[in-house]
Amino acid sequence: MSRPRRRRTQESARPSAPLEAENAALRKKVRELEEEREILRKAAKYFAGETRW
Repeated sequence: MSRPRRRRTQESARPSAPLEAENAALRKKVRELEEEREILRKAAKYFAGETRW
């Protein structure tokens, strides 16, 4: 017995607006965290080099 096929509507094929907004916010947060990590990495490298006399 085969199952009846459902047609995809345009609405179900696209992510909803709240998900798109959440994805955008998460991408922004990832960029901010990556920038903070890079700053901390550079600071750690700077201070590690400065303590060697």
